[in-house]
Amino acid sequence: MAFEMSDDAFELLVEDALDQIPKSFLRLMDNVAIFIEDRYQPLPHEDPATALLGLYEGVALTERDGGWGAGALPDRITIYKDSILEICENEKQVIEEVGITMVHEIAHHFGVGDKKLHDLGWG
Repeated sequence: MAFEMSDDAFELLVEDALDQIPKSFLRLMDNVAIFIEDRYQPLPHEDPATALLGLYEGVALTERDGGWGAGALPDRITIYKDSILEICENEKQVIEEVGITMVHEIAHHFGVGDKKLHDLGWG
């Protein structure tokens, strides 16, 4: 059974999860915006049942070259509220899932792939 939480309360949990990221990492992040949306909308070529807890969209720091950045839009990290709440039964689980999702998506910004994240327990 899905846990229920207001948008404001969920936003605070996302802010708290971001506050848990070491400042040394946050200082290295470049041109990233964080968003909260209800749920991922699969693209036409994707399975309509695709469900994500979070998504990183952008150019990882490891892929940027000297010409990157001139007029570039910010990278996006999106946390999907309803998808997270659907798999949680209590606030403690929501806090944990938001934290894991935040670390996972920030790691993508630093160029860490899904396989490595799963191997490290951040899948």
